[in-house]
Amino acid sequence: MISNQVLQSTIDSLKGITRVDIAISDVDGKILATTFNDEHYTEKMVASFADSQADSQAVGGYQFFKIFDEHQLEYVLIAKGDTDDVYMVGKLAAFQIQTLLVAYKEKFDKDNFIKNLLLDNLLLVDIYNRAKKLHIDVNVKRVVYIIETEKDKDSSAVEALKTFFASRTRDFVTAVDEKNAIVVREVRPNETAEDLEHSAETILEMLETEAMLQARISYGTVVNEIKDVSKSYKEAKMALEVGKIFYVDKNVIAYSNLGIGRLIYQLPLPLCKMFIKEIFTNTSPDEFDEETLTTINKFFENNLNVSETSRQLYIHRNTLVYRLDKLQRSTGLDLRVFDDAITFKIALMVVKYMKYMESVDY
Repeated sequence: MISNQVLQSTIDSLKGITRVDIAISDVDGKILATTFNDEHYTEKMVASFADSQADSQAVGGYQFFKIFDEHQLEYVLIAKGDTDDVYMVGKLAAFQIQTLLVAYKEKFDKDNFIKNLLLDNLLLVDIYNRAKKLHIDVNVKRVVYIIETEKDKDSSAVEALKTFFASRTRDFVTAVDEKNAIVVREVRPNETAEDLEHSAETILEMLETEAMLQARISYGTVVNEIKDVSKSYKEAKMALEVGKIFYVDKNVIAYSNLGIGRLIYQLPLPLCKMFIKEIFTNTSPDEFDEETLTTINKFFENNLNVSETSRQLYIHRNTLVYRLDKLQRSTGLDLRVFDDAITFKIALMVVKYMKYMESVDY
């Protein structure tokens, strides 16, 4: 159904061109939009015309026209005047509204199709049949972006994105919940991973400057067929969640860059707890002081390089060695040994994952 504001804007424009007054009513005669107020026709006249077999009719100085939506009567258009010119304007106006109905219905159908496609609610045969009917190419590359804003139940992000992507008619902007906006974007053949990242950063910048919104964006991998769009959506959802745990300092998270965090996220909590108990038999990671945690993180950032780590921490090399030795005595793991370092790194990520999941459950 077209909004009354759109109907009013349309007939205002038509009157500005033709100088003919026009009104639009529903099938019961209730006026939805009008350019004049001296109505001498009645709801009963409109309702009577709606019940008749005629597609147009001239009564009492007005001309009535029917507007259908797939053979169902949707509106009655009233043009003021009984001349041939007014009849012509009325027919053109009715055709214009009819065209708007088709366009709005197709737009709604596309949005509904994309939502069901993302949620994996369609059979394979339905995907291809409906895509063909809606003139959506099934064999182009696409990627799904999920945009999460700080405000729940805020539609401004979706509206801003629709405006931003208005010129890209082969991209789709929608939402399947009240928190996140979704962009299904067509990927051109020559686009690279850097281009996808740049697109996400551009969206973030637009939302911040145009809609005054702070947001985080995640995106899945590029898929080659429309049936796999739901796969990219699921990947983007996982990237958003994993990013909240392991990459809190990033506003753009790609599924392909999640690394080991993606594996840890899929582990059951009982298994995680068992693993942590086996690794940290004497000392829990929660007992590490700030100095120890800073040393560990900086050591990992510098690829286990003692000299570079001590330089960045502004401490003597021997002081760093002493800290690493102390950590080894309490945990049994020597971070200077590659295998122990990997075990320790994974264990810290598992602890972070467990804390996050417990806070969410709480």
